[in-house]
Amino acid sequence: MSLIAGSYEKFIWGFKLKPLKHEPSSQNLTLTPLFSYQSHLAHITAAAASGPAAASGSADDTIHLYDLPSASSLGSLHQHTSSVTAVTFFTPPSLSFPRNLLSASADGSVCIFDTDPFVHLKTVLVHKKAVNDLSVHPSGKLALTVGRDECLAMLNLVRGRRSFYCRLGKEASLVKFDLGGERFFMVTEEKVGVHEAEDAKLVTEFECPKRVLSAAPGE
Repeated sequence: MSLIAGSYEKFIWGFKLKPLKHEPSSQNLTLTPLFSYQSHLAHITAAAASGPAAASGSADDTIHLYDLPSASSLGSLHQHTSSVTAVTFFTPPSLSFPRNLLSASADGSVCIFDTDPFVHLKTVLVHKKAVNDLSVHPSGKLALTVGRDECLAMLNLVRGRRSFYCRLGKEASLVKFDLGGERFFMVTEEKVGVHEAEDAKLVTEFECPKRVLSAAPGE
């Protein structure tokens, strides 16, 4: 497993997670550094990894790409004209390399890229204000976004356009599909709401003691 970490100091780090050399069958794991790049001109705002590929987005409006096995830089993408707020890969179960890269920015737009090679396919204006987060359905056919305009939107990735848009009443900071794609959850300050993916019906809601800053789906 590979991990990447970005910082306010403009650096991106790559690590390899593997068993200790003298205990190959042990449950004890260690992080081995792969690379360290000062790849951006401003602080890093988003990062994602899938298979051998990784990407980082920044307030300098750019996305940088990395090859994890060779610990090398693959160049950068310059389609955004404002700060990159989210990046995510879509990798079909049958492939070891991601098929698409999606990125969102502070101007409310989402860019869709083909990853072999990294080619810009389309830019879709989704929100009236900055996009806070985006999540791709496991099928790769649609994606959800939430923004500072207090709205939830759905993107049809087959047609490359926005297919649904509704006001939430409160600003959601995170949106994620579960691993099967049957449900998704949204984070609004200290609350986490779980919804049916088919009709966005609220299934249940969790309230945390303080504001939720990060979340990820699990089995």
